[in-house]
Amino acid sequence: MEISVGHTPDSDDAFMFYGMFTGKVPSPEFTVNHVIEDIEKLNRKATDPELDVTAVSVHACAFIPGYTILRSGGSFGINYGPIVTAKKQMTIDEIKKCKIAIPGKMTSAFLLLQLMIGKFDYVEMNFSDIPEAVKSGKVDVGLVIHETQLSYEQEDNVKILDVGEWWDKTTNGLPVPLGINVMRTDLGMETIVKFDKYLQASIEFGIEHFEDAIEYAMQYARGKEKSLIEKFVKMYVNHVTVNMGDPGEESIRRLFQMAKEKGLVPDFEISIASK
Repeated sequence: MEISVGHTPDSDDAFMFYGMFTGKVPSPEFTVNHVIEDIEKLNRKATDPELDVTAVSVHACAFIPGYTILRSGGSFGINYGPIVTAKKQMTIDEIKKCKIAIPGKMTSAFLLLQLMIGKFDYVEMNFSDIPEAVKSGKVDVGLVIHETQLSYEQEDNVKILDVGEWWDKTTNGLPVPLGINVMRTDLGMETIVKFDKYLQASIEFGIEHFEDAIEYAMQYARGKEKSLIEKFVKMYVNHVTVNMGDPGEESIRRLFQMAKEKGLVPDFEISIASK
């Protein structure tokens, strides 16, 4: 079966798909064609199901009823996640008066920050442009994701809020739900479960062949040094990535419960692949 798979030009996604896309983890069931897009572009593309499988922000699940969440391949922070940066320390009241640069309206980071501080004024940017926008003064505050959450000090910015720590304290230690992979529901649960296990095998292969998988992932390093990329991959390819289990599923359901209570997402039912 030939399927299209969308993933981001990010080192953690590349690491997860290393075994699959290089053919080192073969499948008798699937032939994969992969499409690479920024996460917000994938989020928007998923609103009109175009790809069979795609990486999306967890937040996007509120707007893509045609997809089922896979149990493998999720990006969950363990007491860490998106951060908010500026040129100087600021109070939450000061932050809320600023126009905040965000990496997209459908990103989980945007939803989590709204849950943390309430609604705020914002401007959308490609996530990789936000650190420089903060540094140059184009914006006062930036919501930072991906590997740039590790390099803010190199850009002479300071961390003023830690969204991941807030979520950890608020939920008594649930993993921070950020990115997931989804598959078209109309392909049927049997096919979805088979692909889910194929992706899990690819992730496990990458973990077992860490150095080779990192070398493959470095093509998406965006100029960052290898040690930083290794640290980033180890953060976001963890035991919940291999299989979200009950904690990952609970964190997704908790996110949407909180968001529905505040009117930040429509009322909907999520679909998650069978165990």
